[in-house]
Amino acid sequence: MTTDPGADHDVVLAIDLGTGGPKTAYVALSGEVIDHEHQRVDMRTLPDGGVLEDPNEWWDAIVASAQALAGRGSVAPERIVAVACTGQWGSTVPVGRDGDAVGDCVMWLDQRATELARAQLGGKLAVDGYRPRLALEFIRRSGGAPNPQGNDPLGHRLWIQQREPEINRRTATFMEPIDYVNLRFTGNVRATQATMLASWLTDNRNLDATAYDPVLTGFAGTDPARLPDLLPIRAVVGEVTAEAAAATGIPSGIPVVTGLPDLHTAALGSGAIDDFHGHMAISTSAWVGCHLPDKRTSLANQMATVPAALPNRYILVNNHDCGGVSLEWLRDLVIAPDDQLGNGGVVPGLAQLDELAASVPAGANGVMFAPWLKGGRTPVSDTSMRASFLNLGIDTGRAEMVRAVLEGISHQLRWIVEAAEKVVKHPIRDMRIIGGGAQSDLWCQIQADVLGRPVHRVEQPLLVNVRGAALFAGLVTGRLQQSDIPSRARVDRVFQPDAAAAELLDRRHQQFLGLAKSQRGFHHGLNRRSHSE
Repeated sequence: MTTDPGADHDVVLAIDLGTGGPKTAYVALSGEVIDHEHQRVDMRTLPDGGVLEDPNEWWDAIVASAQALAGRGSVAPERIVAVACTGQWGSTVPVGRDGDAVGDCVMWLDQRATELARAQLGGKLAVDGYRPRLALEFIRRSGGAPNPQGNDPLGHRLWIQQREPEINRRTATFMEPIDYVNLRFTGNVRATQATMLASWLTDNRNLDATAYDPVLTGFAGTDPARLPDLLPIRAVVGEVTAEAAAATGIPSGIPVVTGLPDLHTAALGSGAIDDFHGHMAISTSAWVGCHLPDKRTSLANQMATVPAALPNRYILVNNHDCGGVSLEWLRDLVIAPDDQLGNGGVVPGLAQLDELAASVPAGANGVMFAPWLKGGRTPVSDTSMRASFLNLGIDTGRAEMVRAVLEGISHQLRWIVEAAEKVVKHPIRDMRIIGGGAQSDLWCQIQADVLGRPVHRVEQPLLVNVRGAALFAGLVTGRLQQSDIPSRARVDRVFQPDAAAAELLDRRHQQFLGLAKSQRGFHHGLNRRSHSE
């Protein structure tokens, strides 16, 4: 099969449902993002560790964005050939029999279910939170396992079932966010082995599995009848309904392709699709990914490989919960809070923060930031871990603190890269950097200096996921071939490490690695939530 010669003219309505709200875009199959809108959706953080969002706000934001795009007329409706959704994963939407959400989405940052998950997965003979046979079967079959810290769909389901009885009574299906968006477009309750990856309930030795594994669902205490039916990873969920078409201004009857986690679309949208060619994301969270030919697992590092969007391939999965959001936290709650002591909400932009951070040298004049605002996940899983600034002095100012945050996230990503290379037993090459943080030249340079290797910034790094979703739709609908993808994701700049800065930051990295271990008891003492911790 060859590429459709007219495919570059075709357009996909691509949606990236990020933690901070959806980006909705018209993306040509040439890789060009023609037009896009972002609508903010705020998380609600509860005192007990809960983190929630309203799924109805996602759909309202998508509709408003799609109407704005249609109103600008940048794309004729007849050019739109498909809908594709990507975004956050590891969150849980309780959905009723009528297809409506019956409660808030429990987000991947939610930490309320630790005790419930430990009881389900562990016991008196638990090792690293798992019963030995349970861990063995999860690793052997799925390549990973639910987290005994409870901050994933297993914990979410347990929480709703045991602590939210009214929501549980009304719930017919527990869905991932991107599958829920596809439901709103098509009326069909469907998922795939890829969208359900954070539940670890499919036998991932078999690619394109379309059934849940009964042994794993038994260990997880999950009724598969309350999960979406599975389609192959590369499939069509259904067609855009007349109602969804009228709301969004796109043609009814066009295909809606299966959803993909942002990890998968980031890889496609970065163009790094060859084995062991990596991408590094600084988005709300931060992660490192690459394709490879086989299944690998490290429960200790909360890192595994899972079925990829591409046939006969796996993709590396890991996550640090607070990537770019760490800089937002510093800006919004420390530098420019909108409170009685703040500045009335005059918030500096990324360029101003860059300028501030650039005013101090590499190493931030000795200040270091430990970036565990929401605990650790990869390569150390510990919800008790917390962030800190170290080595503050009387002359320390905002500039040092901003630079320390940029460097702290970069150290965390190097930690993940080096752990990942041990797990996959291969160097990760041609590192592409993407996400909102990659818009900063300074942050890209710091990342190269901390890694001690070049990083390649992809053009329009904030829009890589919508590009990847559109390219996936091109593959599913037969308009593109896999070999077309690299040419549709261009690199706009390569950042080479500065020798002097890299030498200094390499020494600092060794100090950074000692922080998690040295502070662990301190964090546990301050953040103990039960006698079992």
